[in-house]
Amino acid sequence: MCTYVTTTAPVAGSAYAGDDWFAVNRAVVYFDHPQDAPLDHALCVDVWGNRERVAVELDAASARALAEAILATLDSDEVAPLLQ
Repeated sequence: MCTYVTTTAPVAGSAYAGDDWFAVNRAVVYFDHPQDAPLDHALCVDVWGNRERVAVELDAASARALAEAILATLDSDEVAPLLQ
C-alpha cells in the first residue's frame, strides 16, 4: 500500500554523486515502496540540486537511528556553540 506521505524541506549544502559535488537546495522525504532496497517499504530521502539527485532508501529502524544520530551530533556540547 502506498502512503503518499511526502515532506519537502529546503536545504543548503552539497552532495556527492559519481565524481562530482553539486549544490543542493531541497530534500524530499517519503515512505513508500523502494526502487532498489530489498524492503517492502522504506523511508526514502531524495536530496536534490538543480537536476542532480542523491537518493537513500532505509528501513524504518535505520531511518530512526540516522535521525537520532543527526540530532545527537547537532546537540553535542562541542557543536552547539558553532550553530549560533
